[in-house]
Amino acid sequence: MKLLLDFFPIILFFVAFKTWGIYVATAVAIAATIVQIAYLHFRHGKVEPMQWLSLGVIVLFGGATLLAQSETFIKWKPTVLYWLMGGALLVGQLVFRKNFIQSLMGAQVDLPAPVWRNLNWAWTAFFAAMGVLNLWVAYRFDTDTWVNFKLFGGIGLMLAFVVAQALYLSRHIKDGDPTPKDAQP
Repeated sequence: MKLLLDFFPIILFFVAFKTWGIYVATAVAIAATIVQIAYLHFRHGKVEPMQWLSLGVIVLFGGATLLAQSETFIKWKPTVLYWLMGGALLVGQLVFRKNFIQSLMGAQVDLPAPVWRNLNWAWTAFFAAMGVLNLWVAYRFDTDTWVNFKLFGGIGLMLAFVVAQALYLSRHIKDGDPTPKDAQP
């Protein structure tokens, strides 16, 4: 359910774009994100900071798209969001000496400090690359191709990155069995 809720605005954006075009799709994405945040707030009493950031970015860039009647702004929205997330990880690591990936996942997974650091750098690089890739597709291809990439390419690359991350982490996660392997009867 949470996964569907997370992708709710982008799926509605995609459907609205295919049906009515970029401007209606942009308005739908803004409305869907507002509904998503309102639902989370009233249902769970808490909205994550990244979700607030996403709402701010879609309202700002979507609003600019609608006011200026220029699809350029909405095409920049994913890049800005990726770069803000990557920038937060970078600033956290370099300025505050805080690993935000570890802060998010540390309660679920016990990993050595170098692995957390590598994970933080990998996510930082991934977000930077996704921002560049979004702009490359936005400016090299037509809007229909960009929208398809936004849904299928962006989600597909994120899924591939998470799977690669899981494979990397599986080598470093400590076994939960407290019995030494050589002490078996």
